[in-house]
This record gives sequence, structure tokens and C-alpha cells, in this order.
Amino acid sequence: MYKVFVNDKPLFLTNHISKETDFQLFLLESIDIEQLIVKIFQNKIQKAYLYHPDEKEILKTLKEKIPVNKAGGGLVYNKKGEVLFIFRNGKWDLPKGGTNKGEEIEDTAMREVEEETGVGQLKVTKKLQKTYHVFKRNGKYRLKITHWFEMTSDYEGTLVGQAEEGIEKVAWLSPIQIKEALKNSYENIKLLFEEESLG
Repeated sequence: MYKVFVNDKPLFLTNHISKETDFQLFLLESIDIEQLIVKIFQNKIQKAYLYHPDEKEILKTLKEKIPVNKAGGGLVYNKKGEVLFIFRNGKWDLPKGGTNKGEEIEDTAMREVEEETGVGQLKVTKKLQKTYHVFKRNGKYRLKITHWFEMTSDYEGTLVGQAEEGIEKVAWLSPIQIKEALKNSYENIKLLFEEESLG
């Protein structure tokens, strides 16, 4: 199953019909995906499942209908086991950003972490899951696919938020602080921490 967040509300792409009742189920072949996304954006739908026997087919259709922005981001640990967070638009987030032409996605992730936070000496330790979310820019919908990487850094210098990206704060957060920060974060970011099993 893929989880695509539309305005921070979940749209599940699934090949399995379950008996839950708190969501609306749509069939890929009979739904206008763009209309569905508009309705979620307008808060008319809080949670939806989009069904097709082949999940990859749903994702492929979504990518055909909505232009894709590819991004790379980092979940960065320091020597104390703290994680690097940024604070922007009133929410805690992880550093990430769009790829430059011809750039490897891993390089994008490391470049964006450094640009957004001032943290260098980055080493990628493993690839994490991709996250998907639909956002609206200049009246057009876009599907952002972010490739996440777990990284480590021995950097102990000053943290510098990239002002032109609207980053107000950069901080290393301890596991306890992370739990607090995730209460005021995005669903995609919470997913990464479920994977990291910080609970």
C-alpha cells in the first residue's frame, strides 16, 4: 500500500479492500483522480482509499495525471543519537529539497541538509522509504516524491537555518523532544519515525 498525503490527509493506494467504514473507497478505473484530490483539498473528504488490483498501476496513473517533483531529504543523527530538525511554517520538519538537473538523489539529500541547516560531514547510512504528498503551487497540483536517507554527522558547529527557505529554527532533538515535535509535524515525517521505530 502507498500512502499519499493530500493537504496532510491520507489517500491510500491499495489492492486490498478492507471492511473499515470511516473512509471512502474509489475504484481507479471509475474515478477522476484530479477531482478526488480537489475534494480532499477542500476538506470534503478526510480519508480515501483508491483501489486497483495492481497498486503500482495506481501510482503510475497518479504520476501521469499530476506532475511529479522529485526531492531528497535526510534523517540525520549526531553522535549523541539526536536527530536534526528544522522549524518552518509553524511546524517541525526534516531538511529536504528538490533535485537539480542531472543530480543523483543521494547527493540532493546531502546538499539540501547542508544548505538548510549548515550541518556538514554527512554520511549516508541507509536508504529509507519514499514519501508522497500532493501540494498546490500557483493553482496547480503537484505530486512530491521525497527519497529519504538516514545519515550521520560528527558536525558540532553552529546550526544555520536557510532564511530564504523560511527556516526559523534548526535543532538537534533528543528522542523525548522528537516525540513532542512530531505532535506538530507532518504525517509523512511521522511515517519515517514509525519506520525508525522510535514509537
